[in-house]
Amino acid sequence: MKTLIAIVLWLLLALQMMAQNNPQTTDLPDVLVHENRIETPFSESSRTINVITKEQIAAAPVVSVAELLHYVSGVDIRQRGAHGVQADVSIRGGTFDQVLILINGIKMSDPQTGHHALNLPVDISNIERIEILKGPGARIYGQNAFAGAINIITKTPEERFTQVSLQGGENALLGVRVGTALPTKNSKHYLSVARDQSDGYKYNTDYEITNLFYQSNFDLGGNQLNLLAGYTDRKFGANGFYASPDFMDQYEEVKTSIASAEYKIIKDNWVVKPRLYWRRNVDRYIFVRQDPSIYQNDHKGNVFGAEINSSFSSKAGTTGVGLDVNRTTLESNNLGERERTATSVFVEHRLSLLDGKLDITPGVLFNYYSDFDAVFLGGLDIGYRVSETVKFYANAGQTYRVPTYTDLYYEDRANIGNADLQPESAITYEVGTKYQTQRVQAQLSLFQRNTEEGIDWTKEVDTLRWQPRNFAAINMNGLDASLGFFFPESTWLQQLNVGYTYINASIETDEDIKFSRYALDNLQHQLIAGVDVRLFANLHSNIQFRYNDRVNLGDYSLLDWRLSWRTPKLNVFAEATNLFDVEYKETNLVTMPGRWLRAGVSYKFMY
Repeated sequence: MKTLIAIVLWLLLALQMMAQNNPQTTDLPDVLVHENRIETPFSESSRTINVITKEQIAAAPVVSVAELLHYVSGVDIRQRGAHGVQADVSIRGGTFDQVLILINGIKMSDPQTGHHALNLPVDISNIERIEILKGPGARIYGQNAFAGAINIITKTPEERFTQVSLQGGENALLGVRVGTALPTKNSKHYLSVARDQSDGYKYNTDYEITNLFYQSNFDLGGNQLNLLAGYTDRKFGANGFYASPDFMDQYEEVKTSIASAEYKIIKDNWVVKPRLYWRRNVDRYIFVRQDPSIYQNDHKGNVFGAEINSSFSSKAGTTGVGLDVNRTTLESNNLGERERTATSVFVEHRLSLLDGKLDITPGVLFNYYSDFDAVFLGGLDIGYRVSETVKFYANAGQTYRVPTYTDLYYEDRANIGNADLQPESAITYEVGTKYQTQRVQAQLSLFQRNTEEGIDWTKEVDTLRWQPRNFAAINMNGLDASLGFFFPESTWLQQLNVGYTYINASIETDEDIKFSRYALDNLQHQLIAGVDVRLFANLHSNIQFRYNDRVNLGDYSLLDWRLSWRTPKLNVFAEATNLFDVEYKETNLVTMPGRWLRAGVSYKFMY
């Protein structure tokens, strides 16, 4: 294992040295980070942010967002099935309930459980880029952005085309995607349909996933109307997913929908964006697939919301103000009928001093839930640019999460909820530096998160049921580093990325806790490395390596590889995930697939 890591690092270092001898350079795109109110260029942000570009998405050996996020250090994806069919996401040691997923700034929080966070009503082919905020995001996005936030930015192409993609592989894998872009003089429209299915890599791990997606933009005299609608239908065998490896006949169906309408008004120095949104999730869990009468759970959740975000620029800086009001309802044969109203008010202001070298951004969030007390959450970002390429930054922020309805009320033979749970809160500190030139992008940060009233499912004796409770304190501290090289299309070396995260976690409690399900399930060491090479002409080779050392599971190293022929219209690929057929688990229940071979083709018809 250590020898493999050393070989990977040596190869990446050798590639770096070769790249430094290449005199050609290219400009790195300084993307605008979408944070609903104050939008800041990546280079000017005083927080730790990773951006997955559309070029990286196209080159990666993946078919789902969950697989793609595997290649970002500090992000921990714990799959229970192949190709992201069911997966939890963690950032810097947080639980799956402590990460907020957004689509174009629209919150995908599920009141039932964070297990549904990655049931995304968008296909990977719909995505322009992904922005990953590490650290507290409550001041920016509201509760649930406890340990971080992942904002998925979808595409609305400006060229007219229809793209058809086909893929197949082992275990009767089949995938079909069709996307059409229809821009006009004053509008852009994009519609796609995707279908993926497989018989599974072992008994009762088959799946069917259908995605529908539509997005449009209308130019209305300088203002802009944005419409979005998405739907995903997932049906999958859940062999050992939720109970124990002995229960092989579990089955689940999940249907998630999203719709939004946003009107963007630009007038002088003002930008105002009112938005209506709706998210619906329908979940059916069957304990024995062949006989649903033995045990079955049905949940139907809806979140209806209205928000308005605005920013104003002046000589004194940029001020952001926002209001979000949403209504949540849940109908469940296990959790009962539930409802709550949440109101959030955001205020922040970005100051730029010393000829732009120093930036200071204080902000505050007021959060009110109808079934919990109101809270104020503050935060502060400070950055200082010592040169055109080097910036130092520090930030501190409070964050907050109310229990899910599963935390509060769920009950079966192995679990029982706790209606007396209180919200968990934390304060996070971070110091870091970033380095950016025409072709190099690097970040290094140290972080600490101190959680009070932290929520985890525990039990004192193995024969008892799991139950969530509030701990006195859960502390996380660590180091997060990433380094990326980007090269011109004319060179053989296209991209090179390395990332490392270290996390040290501890629980402070006076209770005699013998078993903890989530709080100390974090990665202690994580090493990510990837390289994209042009072999000749349009033939590319993309290799992704990851090493994970989890606190409560054995460590493992994985290598994924894609060989692709890429032109503006045609993309033909062959790939292998888990190339060396390693046996490993991302949770303590499910053994993940071994080597899996896939191949596919995509063609874009222009007209």
